Amino acid sequence: MSILRKIPGAIGSRFLTIYAGLALIYLLMPIFTVALFSFNDPVGRSNYAWASFTFDNWFTLFRDPTLVDAVGLSLRIALISTVIATAIGTLMAMAIVRYDFRFRKAMDLFVFLPLATPEIVLGASLLTLFVTLRIPLGEITLILAHVMFNVSYVVVTMKARLSGFDMRLEEAAADLGATPWQTFWRVTFPIILPGIAASAVLAFGLSLDDFVITRFNAGQVQTFPVYIYLKVQKGIP
Repeated sequence: MSILRKIPGAIGSRFLTIYAGLALIYLLMPIFTVALFSFNDPVGRSNYAWASFTFDNWFTLFRDPTLVDAVGLSLRIALISTVIATAIGTLMAMAIVRYDFRFRKAMDLFVFLPLATPEIVLGASLLTLFVTLRIPLGEITLILAHVMFNVSYVVVTMKARLSGFDMRLEEAAADLGATPWQTFWRVTFPIILPGIAASAVLAFGLSLDDFVITRFNAGQVQTFPVYIYLKVQKGIP
């Protein structure tokens, strides 16, 4: 019997509430601290002590053309790679869950390899591939790299959604005279849409946040994480 089951109902409920609250504070505290001190007007280069409230830090950001370009590039790469990875990953998940073909188990296994492989290995491997194929490093290679590791996350998310799908709904639609195309758009798609949306949000966040793989394959272009890294190396005022 677990420890939680031995705790009386009211005490156990209160304990779980406090525990969840502390966990939430632990997760959000770094973000809250950064957001709070972004409005600080520090004395000197250090921003660790609160001095006075200001919006100058935010206005200064938008006056930096390099930062604006980096943010724009990150958003563009994240959006394009998300659309491609979500489409590919959804179709792969549907194939793995619904159909029994020769290399189904192998495909299911290979999907998890990017998730289990360290990013530094993926980044170096992709760099070697692009150099071997003589593909110039830049925005195109970043999109290809981000699609590669995002597809796995989409497949895993969509498999969880599709595993609970009731196939009898599609059979009922077919019995009522719906074509396969009509069945997909009117029955299947609305049911799996939350899973597609969750996969897209996850892929977009991972792409926007990625640094290691991006650093290997960016060439001369700078995404927002790379920009922040270079600024930290030089020292942010």
